[in-house]
Amino acid sequence: MADNDVNKPDPVRHSGYKEERLRRNNRLTLMLNNREMRALNVYCNRYRVKNKSEFLRETIMKAILKRFEDEHPTLWEENEPSLFSQNVLK
Repeated sequence: MADNDVNKPDPVRHSGYKEERLRRNNRLTLMLNNREMRALNVYCNRYRVKNKSEFLRETIMKAILKRFEDEHPTLWEENEPSLFSQNVLK
């Protein structure tokens, strides 16, 4: 081993805090009916999804984070103007 390799982490055993904190230890079981499973398989084949677990995890988390973002309170809680609530200057 060369002298400059002494301080480099071993690529096989890099068990840092971040990796340990992000390790997935919780199992989730999902039941699908035949039509849902067929649709998932067609989607995965059509769009070349290689890892269904990763695809489902990312899809679920995107939906959750989007809902959190949509429902997050803002400082002034203004409603978005609609066609009937806009102030029109004449």
